[in-house]
Amino acid sequence: MSSKYPVCVLGAGKIGASIARLLHDTGDYQVLLGDNSQEALDCVRETSPVQTLRLDVTNSGEVQKALDGQAAVVSACSFDQNRAIAQDALEVGVSYFDLTEDVATTKAVRALAANSAKSQVFMPQCGLAPGFISILANQLCQGFDRLDRVKMRVGALPLYPTNMLKYNLTWSTDGLINEYCNACEAIRNGRMVELQPLEGLEHFSLDGVHYEAFNTSGGLGTLCESLAGRVQDLDYKTVRYDGHQYLMMFLLTGLRLENRRGLLKEMLEAAVPATTQDVVLAFCTVTGWRNGRYEQVADARKVYHGQIAGQPASSIQITTATSLCAVLDLHREGRLAESGFVRQEDVPLETFLANRFGKPYAAAQPVRAPIAAG
Repeated sequence: MSSKYPVCVLGAGKIGASIARLLHDTGDYQVLLGDNSQEALDCVRETSPVQTLRLDVTNSGEVQKALDGQAAVVSACSFDQNRAIAQDALEVGVSYFDLTEDVATTKAVRALAANSAKSQVFMPQCGLAPGFISILANQLCQGFDRLDRVKMRVGALPLYPTNMLKYNLTWSTDGLINEYCNACEAIRNGRMVELQPLEGLEHFSLDGVHYEAFNTSGGLGTLCESLAGRVQDLDYKTVRYDGHQYLMMFLLTGLRLENRRGLLKEMLEAAVPATTQDVVLAFCTVTGWRNGRYEQVADARKVYHGQIAGQPASSIQITTATSLCAVLDLHREGRLAESGFVRQEDVPLETFLANRFGKPYAAAQPVRAPIAAG
């Protein structure tokens, strides 16, 4: 009998394929990769001997059949498919992990987790943001007697931007549009609020490069709830090169494409090239009081593109896939809660970075140059 941990990864796109390869290459996981595209599955099989299965991820019967005998399922599918997959996981009795940034989906998954079986966990939002950035922010908060402000800033940026948007597609276009269009949770003056996406524009410079940051949806994960009553101001913003926000605001509000997301997706994918040559910037600052003094601590890291299992991989692939693999690995080792809903901030940063999959974050280039507000 195999002692390998059986896990089903649904979605053979860039992130799902990366997760499958990473888990398989450890030798500790028996991976089944499922997708409705045989072409996508064959592409993975060309470079990694992962077991594959063609199935319709929107068909509960097919999904539940695939989950039979698995210990966990990882959904690397579009956010709008995660509720049904989580429901299938509940009914079969396997643990559930996903990458969603969608707030409504996370609430639905949490509701399902209330009925989880013993040793069955539901852990959504396991990527970069939400995901690692919540783990990082929560750790920085621990050193304070009383919190004032928590600022979380994350961007996946092309190294060589050449178009007017100064952007390349590096992950799910659906997810990108979703976070640009949906309401953004935050805490202002100690109260939970919803902010408008693309607003709250700010500018800063780092290593001589000018950036902007603005409100986007979902990046906080469950941190608003976790820090409620403890912090005065908490927000998350996406980092882009200067000028991006203005053009996206023109498309979404000026041309009203926020109400025609299908058309916007078609336009972006036709005009904005994809790239694997990118860099992820993760930046968090926390201010508050400790030992009677008002202080600030910050952590800023850069992760560059590289390889996964010998295949070229963008930094957003690397950071997203390894983050999910790390928390799944910690669950397998029994180092997280045994059942129910698990938040990202429940994971200690030190434990995450020490995990074999946490290496890209642990080895990330620390940003030591001044970060100047513009």
